[in-house]
Amino acid sequence: MKKNILVIVLIICGILFFYWYKPTPKTKLSSDTVVNSHITYTNASLDLIIVDLPFPDAVTGKEFSVIGKARGNWFFEASFPIQILDKDGKILMTAIAQAQSDWMTTNFVPFKAEIKVPNSYIGKATLVLKKDNPSGLPEHDASVSFPFTIEY
Repeated sequence: MKKNILVIVLIICGILFFYWYKPTPKTKLSSDTVVNSHITYTNASLDLIIVDLPFPDAVTGKEFSVIGKARGNWFFEASFPIQILDKDGKILMTAIAQAQSDWMTTNFVPFKAEIKVPNSYIGKATLVLKKDNPSGLPEHDASVSFPFTIEY
């Protein structure tokens, strides 16, 4: 009898869990752009590029490093561009991320970029990491971006 009650309670708990469970929100903006939490992927995914630092919504100083790993085909000649946008979406500065090991692979390759934001800017910003696209063809563009805050 106790075993039957336990089974019934577990079934009810399982049903209630699936009824109230809400996974991490994903909003599809277009067929090429996915917003997952605070990170926006355009023709990209976690399987192509991972940013270890800074984190989404982080607070940084005027100088900081962007560190992560990307598949070798994200690079061209061992680098790719990074942009910092101000709160209005205007480009504050552009930097170059450099591969930290052999980039001629389809495996993940560590990268690093040194960022120095203009001294005059404080506030909300967006970090944009762009796949290097030497062809210039829009169908080969890809990026990952997220908000952060720049302080003193």
